[in-house]
Amino acid sequence: MREFMDYIQSAFYAATGWNRDNSYSSLNATSDALLNFPTPRGLRLTLSSLATPQFATSYQLGTVGIVDGSISYLYSTVPLNNAIAQSDKMPLPDLLRSYRPLTELPDRTGEEQEGCLKKDGLGYGRLYLPASMLEALVVRRISPALQLQLSAVSGQALRNGGTILGMAQYDEGRYAVEGLASTDGGLLGVRGLYNFGGDVSHLNAPAPLAAVNGNGGGNGERERIYGRFSTGGELYYGTLNKSGGMSLGVRFATLPTHNGTPLTATMTLNPLMGTISWSYAVMAGNYCSLASRMDFNVYSYESDWAVGMELWRKKGAWSIDRELEEAEPLPSPISATPERSFQAKMEWRLDEPLSTPDTAEILPPPETVVQPKKKERSFQAKMEWRLDDPEVEPKTEPNANQEDDEYSGVLKARLDQHLRVGLLWEGRVKSLLFSLGSSVDLRRPESPFRTLGMEVQFSS
Repeated sequence: MREFMDYIQSAFYAATGWNRDNSYSSLNATSDALLNFPTPRGLRLTLSSLATPQFATSYQLGTVGIVDGSISYLYSTVPLNNAIAQSDKMPLPDLLRSYRPLTELPDRTGEEQEGCLKKDGLGYGRLYLPASMLEALVVRRISPALQLQLSAVSGQALRNGGTILGMAQYDEGRYAVEGLASTDGGLLGVRGLYNFGGDVSHLNAPAPLAAVNGNGGGNGERERIYGRFSTGGELYYGTLNKSGGMSLGVRFATLPTHNGTPLTATMTLNPLMGTISWSYAVMAGNYCSLASRMDFNVYSYESDWAVGMELWRKKGAWSIDRELEEAEPLPSPISATPERSFQAKMEWRLDEPLSTPDTAEILPPPETVVQPKKKERSFQAKMEWRLDDPEVEPKTEPNANQEDDEYSGVLKARLDQHLRVGLLWEGRVKSLLFSLGSSVDLRRPESPFRTLGMEVQFSS
């Protein structure tokens, strides 16, 4: 289940206009969410709160052999008014859905011209007990296209007592570049992502031309497959251990304006290790998502595969049958031929025919149809020799939680080539968010359950 603090961080990026999906590190985010979801271990309880629009807390207590837990604090310089902190009102798709379509790329050139240089920031800290391990994160927005991020982990069990990772992210919409440096092995790296096709051609186009391309010529593309191509790579080198690595990747994903089935296909290549990976994810409907992945190594000819599924349960799916069972039976129709009376049977004759009642006595009086009163034309319309303009009925605003009201839970499952099965059921009961899952090894029938656990979250 998505943690509360990660949900609040996403609200911070949404409030500041930063697109987390426009990064090479998020190239396989959709397939990883469907195939690599974690299963809980033991029992874990989380209590969270957004005390003010800028300050959030979270307390976690778990039992995995020993009693452990954590304390988290988060502060944002920008008010997070767009975040729904109550666990009973949080949209379940935002918390639990694995398939996330790409968002619209921002046009940074207009923001730079308007002088939007508000420097927002975020600070996050988490203390793990009883291990006394500390985790910290600081995010600082320098400009609409530049963001600095510093993360650190401190603990006695870690090498050198901990590590610090610094990252500079530059996102122009069409392309994004990241530079990173870490104290772990003196790691230095750079990665980038370039987008083309789909909505990218409209970023720097003039307003009239963009409107023509988006409304006129774009309908034909949306009827086929309307999506965005992204390609990129990363290169890193360890200055202390004198070793490096690199990878290349390409992704095609449909955009929300696509009328067909949403899908995402990626391919990544590691030339030094000789590994090629393909992944494919599709949102088959509002209640089902599927994913598959195939890995192949050209040096050892080994291959790995995995398949995953996400199946949503519609709210009230069983209530219709229950209502039909509890409904009162309909009265049986009265027979048109009444049974003979006892006196008629003794006299070997039929009953005397009943007098047919007047139809007017049976039928209820007809309802009086009220004709709508014709509205008189206004004085202005009479002076201009015309009719009044037709009244426009007020449009009802769509309910923000209408999509969330359709779901009550989701079942996630995965299977790999080692016959390891992961099962996870997530949903909401009253004001509690729960996650119940298990990891099963089918090759060990004597003890198939490797992990079994349950997580419960409550936030206010």
